[in-house]
Amino acid sequence: MEDVGTDTAAPESPLAKWRNEVSKKFQHYLDRSSPHTARRWLVTLAAAAIYILRVYYARGFYVISYGLSIYILNLLIGFLSPKVDPELELLDGPSSPTNDSEEFRPFVRRLPEFLFWYAITKAFCVAFLLTFFSMFDVPVFWPILFFYWFFLFFLTMKRQITHMIKYGYLPFSWGKQRYSGRRFAQSASGLSND
Repeated sequence: MEDVGTDTAAPESPLAKWRNEVSKKFQHYLDRSSPHTARRWLVTLAAAAIYILRVYYARGFYVISYGLSIYILNLLIGFLSPKVDPELELLDGPSSPTNDSEEFRPFVRRLPEFLFWYAITKAFCVAFLLTFFSMFDVPVFWPILFFYWFFLFFLTMKRQITHMIKYGYLPFSWGKQRYSGRRFAQSASGLSND
């Protein structure tokens, strides 16, 4: 008979232990960076500037830049889109408020800001590393790639803005009404202290 309580797991290799420790430490620093939005984006802008300078001085790697820009455009669409698409919700029946007496449901992004930032930063770092391999420096006429990307960006943003206007959502908090805690609660319940 086998002992049920014995541990039969193979011992972990030193490489696996090291990788696990590095992964935990990296996740720790990622978690600590979460509330520092402005600092995170400044680091990403620095990474983007370094990448742009690398491409400018290398005078190449335009295909990598094109792929990076398409990837960032895809991330931007996820960042600007709601988690639950209103078009699909209309087919299933209205579950969002249709008048003022129903519950307010805030805008929830399909791609949260932190994941958006992390994916963009990682993309710039990978693209920067790819510029050190000459096999990725495919000779192309870069203005064609730029105008094609600009055309895609224009059409995609036009479709996204039309979708926002049609379903009345705004993915940013600029210009939205803000409520302060105590005064709003008193005025909502009719207990104002006049």
